[in-house]
Amino acid sequence: MATTEETEAAVDWTGRPFSCQDCPHKDLRAGGRCVLGRICVRDKRSKRIDGFFAGNPELAGDYLDHLYFEVRALAAKYANPFQIARLMKDREPEVRAMAALRLPIARVRDMSKDKDRAVRIACALRLEGADLVAMAHDEDEHVRLTVVRRLDPSLLPLMFDDPSATVRRYIVGRAPPDRLFGLLHDSDPVVRREAAERVAPDALAQLLNDPDLRVRFVVADRAPRDVALRLTDDEDLEVRARARDRMAEPSA
Repeated sequence: MATTEETEAAVDWTGRPFSCQDCPHKDLRAGGRCVLGRICVRDKRSKRIDGFFAGNPELAGDYLDHLYFEVRALAAKYANPFQIARLMKDREPEVRAMAALRLPIARVRDMSKDKDRAVRIACALRLEGADLVAMAHDEDEHVRLTVVRRLDPSLLPLMFDDPSATVRRYIVGRAPPDRLFGLLHDSDPVVRREAAERVAPDALAQLLNDPDLRVRFVVADRAPRDVALRLTDDEDLEVRARARDRMAEPSA
């Protein structure tokens, strides 16, 4: 039978096998709160460590200084938030990120400039309002994507000049349609197309000469009939066909 995470032998974070004989938590075994190879704080497997703290959260604070970073990170997940402030300066970003997810907001604000993006992403998941807006120009695209997903839609125009087309595409999907006009002439054709799919049809006339056929197709499909008919001789076959389909529509 193939070895799986559930059947793999118990080894500690240094790779050495161990037993329950010298474990300080032997008294927990009777109640099933500590099971060798399944629920164990000494094991290297994060799932087993997590299971231990999930069943014994009152012990998490005792492991915040453990040498193994997985233990510290998972202990921080369950420990009293007032016990984990010292992990703000932990040498491992995974531990600092977990602390950012659980500390009081005032502390999280202090971590928003952390050198590791995983920590800053955790901060962006917690912060609100002006504190979140302040992260809108983070150097890392993944951090800014987190900001876009959480920022109030009315504030997203503040990020229209984001250097990443991926970020701008997410903005198009969340910003109010009546605020998207600034992205109709974006440098990225996918951003322009997606903006064209959401703005009011009356705004699409300005895209009649867009160099990208996907954008012009949206114009042919969504613009008022009189605008769409101006594309009946478009250089692209599909754009022409869609514009000509509109000829059968009644005039406004």
